[in-house]
Amino acid sequence: MPQELQQVFILHVDLSPPLEFGNTFSGDRRFIPITGGLVEDSSGHVVGKILNGGGDWNAVRADGVVHVLAKYTIQLEDGTLVNITNEGYGRASQATMKAVFGDDPASASMADEGRAWYTKTWPRFEVAPGKHDWLNKSCFVGNLLPPQKPNHVKIEIHQLL
Repeated sequence: MPQELQQVFILHVDLSPPLEFGNTFSGDRRFIPITGGLVEDSSGHVVGKILNGGGDWNAVRADGVVHVLAKYTIQLEDGTLVNITNEGYGRASQATMKAVFGDDPASASMADEGRAWYTKTWPRFEVAPGKHDWLNKSCFVGNLLPPQKPNHVKIEIHQLL
């Protein structure tokens, strides 16, 4: 039986420039501070905001796989706080990752010899019991879209039905 997907959120995540650790045993490691953003529902209405203080600990491995591990907080319009851990994999060279954080991030999607942009995640939510605890009880997949403007990423979040 094929799985169905339903888009539930679009996350507009604002970033600060990355802190570069260099080439560690995990790959080219960087920390990307998350400084804020907005949460839209599937119809485009803003339903929350992303709070300052999270970050993405990401690394580009030697084989060109990017490991994404972002943790941050969402505050929904009713004040409910939601913890999100968004982990996944992408395919990019170090040159592409440098383009993501440069003056023309839209060029990043074409930086790897014409290969299409690919970054998928499996977001996990944590929220107190109440009207939003369906987030604790469902499985989700994320599609991190190719960057279009500096210091910003957009992630489509889909629920597996």
